[in-house]
Amino acid sequence: MNIEYVGRHVTLDDRIRAHAEQKLGRILKFLAEPVEVHVSLDAEKHRQIAEIRLSHRHGSVRAREENADVLEAIDLAVEHLERQARRSRKKSVDRRRRANRFAAEDRHWPFDVLERESVGKGAAPRIVKSSRLEIKPMSLDDAALQLETSRNGFVVFLDAESEKVSVLYKRRDDNYGLIVPEV
Repeated sequence: MNIEYVGRHVTLDDRIRAHAEQKLGRILKFLAEPVEVHVSLDAEKHRQIAEIRLSHRHGSVRAREENADVLEAIDLAVEHLERQARRSRKKSVDRRRRANRFAAEDRHWPFDVLERESVGKGAAPRIVKSSRLEIKPMSLDDAALQLETSRNGFVVFLDAESEKVSVLYKRRDDNYGLIVPEV
């Protein structure tokens, strides 16, 4: 964890730095390394403002809190960040669990695995694995949006206009290709 401190009208002594590092250490268990932390402390009349930004591998979180005491402002900001980090961690865990559940139900894209020895030697290739694919009716724009969020380089869909099965794929030049089979 790399921590950068900025103090405006506040003297940053070792006591404040140690307190902030100790409190921020609780959040690390919820965030993916590497973590960059930016702590800004400001004093305006009778209030102390603590603004903390955490950047980690999967995004960033930010909190800004005010109090009469600078250490209390840091505590409040860290509590706010901890709630955000817990929520972010829970979302990513749920996303992984959902992905594993769909994988367990065999909802993978279909592909065949061929043995290297069977290709070109005259032997018939064997199908080692097969999968079922659910084809949903959607427009071309919907298929493009699904392709952007998909881990695969293609989307098979039922074109809502022509009612034909189509394949939208991403080309190497970052454009899209469309395959519409004709029977």
